[in-house]
Amino acid sequence: MNTARVLVTGASGFIGLHALAALRAAGLDVTATYCARPPGEIAGVRWVHADLLALDAPEALIRDAQPDTLLHLAWIVEPGRMIDHVDNLRWLAASLDLLRHFHAAGGRRCVMSGSCYEYDWRYGYCSEELTPGRPDTLYGAAKRGLAETMLAYCKAAGLSGAWGRLFFLYGPHENPRRLVPAVILSLLRGEPAKSSHGKQVRDYMHVRDAADGLIALLLSDSQGIFNIASGCGVAIHTIVERIGGIVGREELLQIGALPARANDLPLVVGDAGKIRRDVGWHAQIDLDAGLRATVDWWRARQKASPR
Repeated sequence: MNTARVLVTGASGFIGLHALAALRAAGLDVTATYCARPPGEIAGVRWVHADLLALDAPEALIRDAQPDTLLHLAWIVEPGRMIDHVDNLRWLAASLDLLRHFHAAGGRRCVMSGSCYEYDWRYGYCSEELTPGRPDTLYGAAKRGLAETMLAYCKAAGLSGAWGRLFFLYGPHENPRRLVPAVILSLLRGEPAKSSHGKQVRDYMHVRDAADGLIALLLSDSQGIFNIASGCGVAIHTIVERIGGIVGREELLQIGALPARANDLPLVVGDAGKIRRDVGWHAQIDLDAGLRATVDWWRARQKASPR
């Protein structure tokens, strides 16, 4: 697929920054949005400010960027707020508005990011074609509602569209309140690193792999829902222990010191077969290499801006 003008929303976020690198490596013309503050300059990327929740902002953005391809990543992602915050409804509405204006302006190909929270976690193994979508959070319900409406609209309007369901990510630029950076930063500071029992098995993947998967999907002609997952499960306590070994401060680990969440089911792993088969993409960064690189990134940030 020959893509000329790509618009990336949420481009200054955790996933977006890595997606930009993949798009620029492909030599594409990229317009990228930020909301809170302007990020650093990236060669070949035109940054524009956009608060997509503001009235008429989606229409104005599409009019300015004139994209033929859209990668929509923007959403509420703040830990402690995203799961049940009413802004999930506002993002659902804004995303559909963005899609409508994108199509009206001549857009051809659209990929939006979804989440494993759309699935019924009681099944453990999450397949696009077999596992029921029965989310138990507002975040998951809003994402699932957007996926179904987006794909139905694309079919009716003759627009090429795909939905990439992301699982559990880690890597550079992650919110420091999340598990992996929280453990790393505690150990680098010489402080106890507390976690739950960690027996939960999850599909964790380096964010660069996730971004590459989204871009591979974007640049393909494949349509429908695709898991962007490693297909491999790992116990959370194993991740914590490996971080402890990499940093060399295992004695500071306090596994089991925090309570597990009430709805923390034992297994959530994605079926990665469909995207491998239809798009030709698979995760490439193994857990140990990814964690080592992530520790190195946080260590460098600590040295650059010590407390």
